[in-house]
Amino acid sequence: MLRPRIPTMPTPTGIVTPLAHPTPGPVVEHQPAAACACQHTAPAPAAAPTVVPAPAAPSAPTVRLTPTGLLVAVGGGAAVVLVVGAVLVSMLLAVAITAASVAVCAIVLRSLLNGQRQR
Repeated sequence: MLRPRIPTMPTPTGIVTPLAHPTPGPVVEHQPAAACACQHTAPAPAAAPTVVPAPAAPSAPTVRLTPTGLLVAVGGGAAVVLVVGAVLVSMLLAVAITAASVAVCAIVLRSLLNGQRQR
């Protein structure tokens, strides 16, 4: 359903060319150690596996608050609560005022329309 697409890069001439992918280098197969001129050493013989204890997991850093830091955190939290509360109350008040004005307009329009019907 979804097929991956090769990204393309526009050139200054306006020709769009696909991105270049690195090509793998030539594979070099080595001959036995006697005929190899690479000067690499023979692999070390495999030793019996030894049990190494796992390093202790680093504990999460603890946060320590001084009394002043605690007061600042409590004061900041209280300020945030007060600001958010004031914003929400003001939005509720705006909605209430709008609803009341719409209700007053509806009553005025109703009385005007009823007055025309009676004449």
